[in-house]
Amino acid sequence: MPQSKTKKRKPRIRPAHWAAIRLFAMDVDGVLTDGTVAIASNGTETKKFSILDGMGIVRLHKAGVAVAWISGRASGATSMRATELRVPHVIQGRTDKLMALQELASQLGFAAPQVCYMGDDDIDAPAIAWAGVGVAPAGAMPAALKAAGYVPARAAGHGAVREVCEHILAARGQ
Repeated sequence: MPQSKTKKRKPRIRPAHWAAIRLFAMDVDGVLTDGTVAIASNGTETKKFSILDGMGIVRLHKAGVAVAWISGRASGATSMRATELRVPHVIQGRTDKLMALQELASQLGFAAPQVCYMGDDDIDAPAIAWAGVGVAPAGAMPAALKAAGYVPARAAGHGAVREVCEHILAARGQ
């Protein structure tokens, strides 16, 4: 019998897995933003961040869930937004996302099942695969999508992070 050409859907993340999350770490460009960076001729950089995502991060912090940003490039705009949202763990200029994530999780006393990681590119795929809940936005590169157990309906920079925050909070009864 010929095999179906229909793409197989990934299984749903069970509520118990969302409830176990104590650290939500994520990439910045292409996750918290739409992946676009505007650089003016004077070197000034701008990025657009979603207010929806910011509120989700604030709500996680209030619920006692640690939040971290791990970016492959250093950016003043990222630092400013992280300060505004009081993100306690901001790691910039690290392309070895898995190592950075594992080091942070170890420092905080968390094991992989207690970590959610969201990324959009090839360098994020190992961290996505390692985390208890791995997430990639719909527009992510194939390696990130393959590693992910969950793909939000909302786009990167337009509420995708908030959607993940809501899953974590709902599973915790908040």
